[in-house]
Amino acid sequence: MKTTQKYGKNIGLALSTWVKLARAYSSFNKKSIQNIRSFGLTQAQFAAIEALGHLGSMRVGELCNKMLVTGGNMTLVLDNLEKMNLIKRTYDKEDRRSINVDLTAEGKKLFEEIFPKHAKYITEIMSPLKHEEQKTLGELLKKLGKAVQNLP
Repeated sequence: MKTTQKYGKNIGLALSTWVKLARAYSSFNKKSIQNIRSFGLTQAQFAAIEALGHLGSMRVGELCNKMLVTGGNMTLVLDNLEKMNLIKRTYDKEDRRSINVDLTAEGKKLFEEIFPKHAKYITEIMSPLKHEEQKTLGELLKKLGKAVQNLP
């Protein structure tokens, strides 16, 4: 039995839309992760390098907020990036509890090499949608995201 018949049109439409959104995200995310792995990085490592490459030095807490991850997760990601000599951590001189994260010269070089490749790949994945469709989808997803965040 279709959900529309069992629960009504509104619920059926909402569930159908959710399934389509989840499937599209899952497919898109799998392809994105495959591309990131081709650079020898995890998704979290790439995200940290990307944030630092675009925004520059920041505190660990700020980086966590940008990447939507917890401090515990971030510690492991940063430990591994530091072992790879891609980032450096320094204690803030004014607040020793605060740690700043920067890309090393090697990290900057890697960012400049791989980010354009990944951006081109993402552009290819988005290519079934015309420019205006991408803008519309972006606006709708932003609207949905804000509305969901404001729910109790």
